[in-house]
Amino acid sequence: MRADVQNLFIGIHMLYFAHEKDLTIAGMQPELEKLGYRVAEREVKQELERLTQENFLTAHDDAYSLTGTGIEEFKAIQDKLGVLCTEVLKPVKAAGTTG
Repeated sequence: MRADVQNLFIGIHMLYFAHEKDLTIAGMQPELEKLGYRVAEREVKQELERLTQENFLTAHDDAYSLTGTGIEEFKAIQDKLGVLCTEVLKPVKAAGTTG
């Protein structure tokens, strides 16, 4: 998977996890690894900081919480993912077939 696509998925996962509870770098890294991502602590921190800069998360001490803007973004992502999943999760046709 391309790095830019993986980073988008990681950001979505972080918003999901932040919707459930506050995030920490130490707690987020193993969660992402369980999902199959290979991420260093530095990468987790960078993504949390990016989400904070976009006002989707707010930092306090060593934890990050979802903001109102983050909730709205997460809802919008859920809507788009619902549509996307109905389209892209269909079986892939072999090359050269139609219909």
